[in-house]
Formats: sequence, structure tokens, C-alpha cells
Amino acid sequence: MKIWLDGNLVDESEAKISVFDHAVLYGDGVFEGIRIYNGRVFRLEEHIRRLFDSAKAIVLTIPWTYEEVIKATVETVAANGLKDGYIRLVVTRGTGGLGLNPYLCPKASMFIIASTIQLYPKEHYDNGLALITCATRRPAPAALMPQVKSLNYLNNIMAKIEAIQANALEAIMLNEQGYVAECTGDNIFLLKNGVLLTPLISDGGLDGITRSVILQVAGKLGVEVREQSLTRYDIFIADECFLTGTAAEVVPVISLDRRQIGDGKPGPLTKRFIEAFREEANSTGTPVY
Repeated sequence: MKIWLDGNLVDESEAKISVFDHAVLYGDGVFEGIRIYNGRVFRLEEHIRRLFDSAKAIVLTIPWTYEEVIKATVETVAANGLKDGYIRLVVTRGTGGLGLNPYLCPKASMFIIASTIQLYPKEHYDNGLALITCATRRPAPAALMPQVKSLNYLNNIMAKIEAIQANALEAIMLNEQGYVAECTGDNIFLLKNGVLLTPLISDGGLDGITRSVILQVAGKLGVEVREQSLTRYDIFIADECFLTGTAAEVVPVISLDRRQIGDGKPGPLTKRFIEAFREEANSTGTPVY
């Protein structure tokens, strides 16, 4: 595997960063996960734009231009001969000793991995996921801005641990007011009486790229969309439910906290969204070859 590291494609065995990098010491950096479908990088420009927005929010200067990062991403995919797969693009604060002061890090570092990923076993895409509600809450925006895709993912990891310990693959995360924010790595959508519902971004979820694709797909399918504050009750009584994310793509949900959603099977509208998303993903994107 070839890894793009600070301007060069190197063998994965040579792709190393310093133990003094603030990404290692403090989780100080930003990242993006991006999909490759049929030799095209899906929504590449949106992902790179969000990467630069995240970096700007934490006062991290990326020492490459927007165009250079796009070019490097495509080159990494091509170097690994991928037609379908997953890209992880990481920008670290760089090396700066053991002190907390980020201004002592003279230059950021960046690496790009192009490989494959499958977030959930295939049977869950066919039959649906069972979710739990975890005790770990999403931080308030004043504490940690949810729109920044930071390398500090401990909040999500602790929630994922709760899910796994409860024999679930995914968990709902609430904010401090008790409203649904998102899952540990995915946005959530409900269908009730033919209307598509999803939490407000201001309730603590990431403004996901796949989330935005689904909102656009809803318009094409003629499905009404409402972004509003949601509670666990809204999920319990939903007709259908599904999750979205770059790594997860679109996956149905059949229960929450052992309460069956709808008839306990992926619903007909959910299936239409999955089909429409796959059609969009496999027919658009930035060509690699």
C-alpha cells in the first residue's frame, strides 16, 4: 500500500509521524473520511472544503492549497489501483515538543490512506441494526464544536464501547438536554407518516456529507423533509429508521433499546433511499483514472 505523506507517496512501512506530533500527544488535528465508487471519489470537493473549515476552526494552517489536497487525494487512490474503497485524510498539528502550546508546532503534517472499509457486517445492511441509547452524552457546542472533525474522538469511542458491551454495533447519543444528536459515527433519519425526520445540526450532530446527499435524494423522491429536535420517543414510534455516514453509507435500523421500530424489518421507503443513494454514489464523483 502506498501512503501519501507530506508530499510524497511512500510504502506503508515508511509512513510514520513523530511521537512528538500533537496529534499523538493531544489528539490535535482534523480528518476526513471519503468514499471511492467505480473509480470516482465521491463528493471529494465537499469533503476537502469541510477539512479546510475544520482546520480553520481550530487555527490549524494546512500547508497545501485546496487544489493540491484534491490532487494528492486522487493520486493516492490511483497509486493503490482502487476502483472502490475508502480514503482517510488526516492533518496533524505537527511536532512541537511535550508542551500544550500549539503555536510551538511550526508546520502541520498530512497523510492520506486509500484502502477499503466495511463498517458493519453485510447482514445488517440487509436485515437492519439494533441500536441502544448510551449514557455518554455529546459535548455542548461551547465545549467542543461538533462540526469540527477533530482527531479527538474519545467521546465517540466511549459511546462505541458502551454499544459493544451491550452487544450492539451502534448507539444513539443524546445531548445534555436529552435530544438526539447522532450515533457514535453516523447521522440518523426517521420516517413517520411518509415524512423524513432528522435532528437539527444545532442539537449536536455532524453536518454529514452523506446526510446532505439523503436530503437531496428526498427531494428527488418527493419525500417531505423536516429537520427538528427529536427524542428517543420519536424513534420508538417511527415507521422506519436508518443511519447515514461516509463509512456506513446507508444502513437500516430495526430497533432501539429492544423496542421494535415499525415491523422490525427495513422499510419500503428506507429501501428506496438506499437504492437512490447507491445510484447517486456509483454515477457521480471526481474521476481517478
